[in-house]
Amino acid sequence: MATENIVDDDPRIEKAAYVLKAVAHPLRIKIIQILHENNELTVSAIYKNLKAEQSLISHHLINMRDKGILGIRRSGKNIYYFLVDNSVAEIIDCIYKSKMLL
Repeated sequence: MATENIVDDDPRIEKAAYVLKAVAHPLRIKIIQILHENNELTVSAIYKNLKAEQSLISHHLINMRDKGILGIRRSGKNIYYFLVDNSVAEIIDCIYKSKMLL
């Protein structure tokens, strides 16, 4: 990408920073990965799989939902969480594959 194409007030840059900040936590990255692998899961399935406290998982899920990264689907008493866009999981996968982590 040529530097002359980067515009200081490009709203995509702000949105990219917003999304990256929203997922910049190890537990949030794990949640994104597990949802990417399973399409959608309940809160209890997520916290049992990650072996973390339900209240902590709920906090992260609500935060990422509020920021538009996760969506929900209600079915009876259950709430299922899913990734709104798989590109977040793909970005994390790219980071895993990069030389930065070697």
